[in-house]
Amino acid sequence: MKPEISFEFFPPQTAEGAEKLRATRRQLAQLKPAFFSCTFGAGGSTRDRTLETVLEIQAEGLPAAPHLSCIGSTRENIRAVLDRYQAAGIRRIVALRGDLPSGMADAGEFRYANELVAFIRAETGDWFHIEVAAYPEYHPQAQSPRARWETHALFHHTALAEIYTTHSTGNTVTAAEAMAKHMRAAGF
Repeated sequence: MKPEISFEFFPPQTAEGAEKLRATRRQLAQLKPAFFSCTFGAGGSTRDRTLETVLEIQAEGLPAAPHLSCIGSTRENIRAVLDRYQAAGIRRIVALRGDLPSGMADAGEFRYANELVAFIRAETGDWFHIEVAAYPEYHPQAQSPRARWETHALFHHTALAEIYTTHSTGNTVTAAEAMAKHMRAAGF
């Protein structure tokens, strides 16, 4: 079985960043990824830009998945985001715990991603294909490797290749070209 690849983007903050992201996406689309994903800041700090970016990707006929982080979130605001995504026809989500921002004392109503995944399923049934991400060993905040495996749900998921692009430099397209060359050489 050939692994699937995906590419991850940060939602652009400027018109120039949006143009660079479009150019990068056009190049990366030639590699036929399973989907493009877009990050979601802690507490939903980039929520609107994430949705805008994902809708633009979908409008180009490319598969897209917004990230959904449970850190700093409530059931009410996650439910509202899920409703918006369903209304927009989004069928795939990348569900993550997310990192607790420095100085943030309360993680929100969800402590771990498995709780978020269970909530998504309870609210939406099988509407969404849910991707997850995990540390290859155990999370740095886990008390021990054993505790990590005992307290977290284990998810079977496809291998994901991620590329993080920066929209504040002129190197975005160069990074995409380098990644494309590497992927072709690896047989993708």
